[in-house]
Amino acid sequence: MAELAIIGGTGLTSLKNLEIERREVMHTPYGEPSGPLVHGKLCGKEVVFLPRHGTAHTIPPHEVNYRANLWALDHLGIDKVIAVAAVGGITPHMVPQALVIPDQIIDYTWSRQHTFFQGDLSKVTHIDFTHPYTESLRTILLQAGTTAE
Repeated sequence: MAELAIIGGTGLTSLKNLEIERREVMHTPYGEPSGPLVHGKLCGKEVVFLPRHGTAHTIPPHEVNYRANLWALDHLGIDKVIAVAAVGGITPHMVPQALVIPDQIIDYTWSRQHTFFQGDLSKVTHIDFTHPYTESLRTILLQAGTTAE
């Protein structure tokens, strides 16, 4: 069973070297994910791929059902997610085609639900957003980037 998922962004609607084993359409309590979950092997490792903007790149950022996407991956037992995004940088060092592995986030979103914890709750749930990225996965990605230089 895959432990890793890759969410593709603009320019990454498929993984060239992914040996596809099956596609899975999933329904979630939050609606439909961006597309079928693509199960396969990448460099001999099981992964699940999901194109954030749909297989034909037709879902604009403000309409991506992030909660459905993440719920579906969690439902499959995925505990590591690498999400690829083509966005602007906030420093002169983040030039076009730079590969950046962030350690923090500035959330400018405002038109979508921000949590799974709402509605008819039996208790309040506090989510710590101090460190939004998993440090162990960041370390692996940074080491791989250094090795690939």
